[in-house]
Amino acid sequence: MSGWPRPRSSCGRNRMRSDLAIAPAAGRDLDAIHRIERDSFSVPWRRLFFENELAAERRFNLVAKRSGVIVGYLFAMWIFDEMHVNKIAVAECERRQGIADELMAECFAFARANEIRTISLEVRKSNLGAQAFYRHLDFESSYIRPRYYPDGEAAVVMTRVV
Repeated sequence: MSGWPRPRSSCGRNRMRSDLAIAPAAGRDLDAIHRIERDSFSVPWRRLFFENELAAERRFNLVAKRSGVIVGYLFAMWIFDEMHVNKIAVAECERRQGIADELMAECFAFARANEIRTISLEVRKSNLGAQAFYRHLDFESSYIRPRYYPDGEAAVVMTRVV
C-alpha cells in the first residue's frame, strides 16, 4: 500500500444481528461466495475475479455468516474519497432478512471512518427491486450506462453521499 494511508477498519468488532456476524472475507470463504454468486447473477463473476479482489489493494470485502455459514457478501473498492460497490449478494433462502442492510451498514461505517465522501454502484435497469433497495439506503440514480452488461442491458449508476 505504498503511498496510501492504512484504512481504519469498522470490521474488527464482528457486527451482530441475532446470530448474524459480519466479518472480512478471506480465501477460505471463496467456495461459499462463488456458490452464492452463481445462484444470484445471470452472468456471474468467475472465482478468479474474487481471488483477485481479495489480493488487491484498497478493497473492502465482507462476508455475512449466520451460525457460521456464509449467507452473503459484499466486495467494494475505494480510491481517494470515492468507493464503489462491485458486488453484493445474499443467498436466496436468506433474502429479505436484513443481511444486505447489515453489509451496507458496514460499508457506510468504513466509508465514514476513512473520509470517503461518495459510494456508487451499478444495477441492471430491469432490476427494479434492487433499485428500490438502494433508494431505501439513500442512493439516487445518477445516470444510465447503455449496453453495460454482456447481454446488452443498460446499467443504472446509483450514488450516495456518505
